[in-house]
Amino acid sequence: PPAAAPAPAPGQPSGNTAPPAAPTPAQVRAATALWEAAAEALSAGVTAGGAVVQAELLRAAHTARLAGLPRAEAAALRVVRGLRAAREHGRGQRLGDLADAFRDLLSGAALLASGAAGAGAAGTARRAYGQGGSLRVYGLCREPVLSATGYGGVATHLVGPDGSRYTISDVRPGGPARARGAGSASVALGGAVLDHAGLARGGLRIVGATVSPDGRLGAGRGVNATPLRGVDWSEEPAAALFAGTVGGAVAAALDAGAREGGAPEAALLGCDVEVVGAAGEYLVARVAGGGPLLRLRPAHPHPELPHAANLRRIAEHPGLVLRVLGRPDLDRAATLRPLAVGPVPGEPYTLRLPEEWLGRADLGYDRLQGSHFPRGAASAGPLAPVDAVPDPLADAPLWRVRRLLETGVAGGRRAVAEAGRGTDAAALLAPLRRAGLGGAAQLAAALTAEADRRPRDAFGRLTDASADGYARAWLASAVHLAAAERSLVAASWS
Repeated sequence: PPAAAPAPAPGQPSGNTAPPAAPTPAQVRAATALWEAAAEALSAGVTAGGAVVQAELLRAAHTARLAGLPRAEAAALRVVRGLRAAREHGRGQRLGDLADAFRDLLSGAALLASGAAGAGAAGTARRAYGQGGSLRVYGLCREPVLSATGYGGVATHLVGPDGSRYTISDVRPGGPARARGAGSASVALGGAVLDHAGLARGGLRIVGATVSPDGRLGAGRGVNATPLRGVDWSEEPAAALFAGTVGGAVAAALDAGAREGGAPEAALLGCDVEVVGAAGEYLVARVAGGGPLLRLRPAHPHPELPHAANLRRIAEHPGLVLRVLGRPDLDRAATLRPLAVGPVPGEPYTLRLPEEWLGRADLGYDRLQGSHFPRGAASAGPLAPVDAVPDPLADAPLWRVRRLLETGVAGGRRAVAEAGRGTDAAALLAPLRRAGLGGAAQLAAALTAEADRRPRDAFGRLTDASADGYARAWLASAVHLAAAERSLVAASWS
């Protein structure tokens, strides 16, 4: 069978599909109703977002589902869950997450309600798998999967000869124990005799493959798989992952997130780094060749997974040169969450891994030992603290805008109006203008002014009780903030 074409990027049509059509009238009406319900919920805030407000959102979400808008429905359900958790003071609930959920819901509903959005904005209810023909894939690493909804498992990352990325997942109900055990479970794909540990360092030839748009391989009835010899990270096609610049890769990931209208999971990023040392909760490393300083944080901080322990051991060897494969944290400046590490070919001061590991260690499953490091590299005593990596995102006064937006989510329209009065307004706007963030200051001022605009007639009755104008002002400030933060994150990688 002919080789499969690379899977299209998530949200992008394949070459054989027609351009997406505009939303139907029913979808426009459903999106308009969802916008109105979300605007009222935002105006009420967590303090007044009780059963009535949540019921209106749920009704609008159900209407969106019937109209064929699964993405909008999912965004509305995230807001409802966030409101409930915040009102119940749920453990682990972050006000920033709820603010981001409101931004995604409002922006998506506004785009669909305008009638100008393509059908891709509606999303898909289920992951569609298409025929992939015959594939050859090679293992890169394993990643433990733990979800807040009680699922655990493993995702094994693969690469094709043309550089296409694929994953094979085994995720089921369970916690950390399920995630640990799945790392050595058999691969349920076409009778393959490999387990996930072997596949991460081996390969497969798959006949009759089924592939989703985001590169996930399905296990259909007609799928057959036979093992192949794995490739080292220094061999093609894996070597191409480490050939590009980190700044370009992160900028592309941020642009993709902006096009998707949310914050999709970042693609894997590979680079060579030199360990500097530990600084607080993270490991500091510099990209080889005079690149930027990076923060290496555990991909999964759960204590039952060895990510954090492996990073602490690596931090004990300043000057060590590593090849790292991980995910850039697109919400933080110059932050990488490593999934696997390996030695750098030709470097004398690098890892010494067993031959059966094929030149890499999965940080979520393998545990680094003293024998895996070059002799004499370990520090005889506690390491001196390393200076923190500069953080342009934390140093910028944009946090004042985020606090204003989160204040609106927590206390509603009235809280934003109070924040824009008197000395509070000066404390909010002056630092933004001094830092050259005039656009952020202008949008924040417009938001507080709209929040305080409550025109009344001679009898004290509201003449414009709609929350539409306030929601648009809040959304404009939130979208501008997200774009400014993306720019600062991209700059930190250059």
